[in-house]
Amino acid sequence: MTTSQPQAATSQQDRAAAFHALHTGGGVLALANAWDVASAAVAVAAGSRAVATTSAGVAWSLGAADGDALSKALAVDLIARVVSAVDVPVTADIETGFGATADDVADTIRAVLAAGAVGVNIEDSFQSGDGPLRAVAEQSDRLAAARAAAAEAGISLYVNARTDTYLRGVGTDEDARFRETVDRANAYLTAGASGIFVPGLTDLDTLGRLVREIPAPVNAMVHPGAPSIGELKAVGVARASLGAAIAQSAYALARRATEELLAAGTYTSVAESLSWVELNKLLTR
Repeated sequence: MTTSQPQAATSQQDRAAAFHALHTGGGVLALANAWDVASAAVAVAAGSRAVATTSAGVAWSLGAADGDALSKALAVDLIARVVSAVDVPVTADIETGFGATADDVADTIRAVLAAGAVGVNIEDSFQSGDGPLRAVAEQSDRLAAARAAAAEAGISLYVNARTDTYLRGVGTDEDARFRETVDRANAYLTAGASGIFVPGLTDLDTLGRLVREIPAPVNAMVHPGAPSIGELKAVGVARASLGAAIAQSAYALARRATEELLAAGTYTSVAESLSWVELNKLLTR
């Protein structure tokens, strides 16, 4: 069992407000993204104040590739299972919103809220369009639809608008990429986003400039070699996410252990592990 306050003591709106507050206290909300119920429970037991899902990890665990290949029904079911298993706010990575139109995005938000989540990531990458990113106006319409659906439900959903300008190398040079990021961020905030997520960027100077020009919490994606949480805090980053990194590491361990078992007939790769008792306790409610 986790040690935080039980969800039964608070409403979904209370959890939404608490999740917003985690972005504004002057520290960095550090999120070790989960991909299933057990990884979410482990994160909370380790001290996480919120749980964020990783769309890639969720898709892989459910037998689909990342990149809008997982069905909305399976994704929402996983969100509901995670929400039921932990006693902290849950934010869900819903990729591009599970649908071609803004109305589709609104329907997804209704389902995510019904599952109990209080935050979402929505990205502007375009898997099958003319360019790497959706047009600003189109993405803004999708974010506005998400905000309207949340307002109808009476939940102050945290909408983390992800722009992949750096991840996808948009722009002719660094200055153009920076301006494109700021322009998209401001448009997305006007449409109803709560914060801006810029994966693919870990340069502290550039992150600091973005923080100064974007009037909302800025989220960075971290990885081995990226600046520390303390360094990110110093330039004003409000949230840092590991994304799919932990899931990828877990699958790498599965491969190493299997190769060792088959090639050497030994088992040292799995010498360090959580006990059966501990894992079972985390999932006993």
